[in-house]
Amino acid sequence: MRRVRRASWTTGWPVVAAAGMGIAVWAWVGASAAGPAAVPHYALDPAKSSLEFNFDQAGAQNKGKFTRFAVSFDFSPENLAAGRLEVTVEMSSADTGDKERDDTLRGGDLFAVAKFPQAHYTATQLTKTPTGYEAVGKLTLRGVTRDVRVPFTFRTATESGASVGYMSGKTTVRRLDFGVGQGDWKATDQLGNDVGVSFALRLSAAAH
Repeated sequence: MRRVRRASWTTGWPVVAAAGMGIAVWAWVGASAAGPAAVPHYALDPAKSSLEFNFDQAGAQNKGKFTRFAVSFDFSPENLAAGRLEVTVEMSSADTGDKERDDTLRGGDLFAVAKFPQAHYTATQLTKTPTGYEAVGKLTLRGVTRDVRVPFTFRTATESGASVGYMSGKTTVRRLDFGVGQGDWKATDQLGNDVGVSFALRLSAAAH
């Protein structure tokens, strides 16, 4: 009776190895395809957002707001490295409720809006903090660019079937660091150097 040779372990090994390699390759491809967490893009809802500032004038606290500004925000808590915040403010839209004071703010000694109509803030470094997040970026105001840190909180919600984000925070800017205050306005006894900036934004998720 003829004996049938059984395949040896070494004969079958290439098949096993190839199968294992195939599984590994497909696992790697799947992981690569998933990639990092997607980063939603948000655009400003101007009607439901505010950008305000407060300052000390002659020992009294005063408030103002900017009525025209734009915000573009790429943000995901799972992928902070890919985040980006861009803000553009129309400086002529400053409104303190006093026409004479607003005209002075827009004049050449302070905002100089005829020469510098916009302020820009761009941040590409977003980090987690114990109370929320922090943006580290560059503010360009009156032609001067400096680093500014902006702490903020962010939450998402679904409203009428659409994804929205709510972002709020505040920081302090020293006006003289940006040349906002020429002539008599360089003195800080009548107009304080520290200007508080606060914001409460409603952002709509949008396609890039």
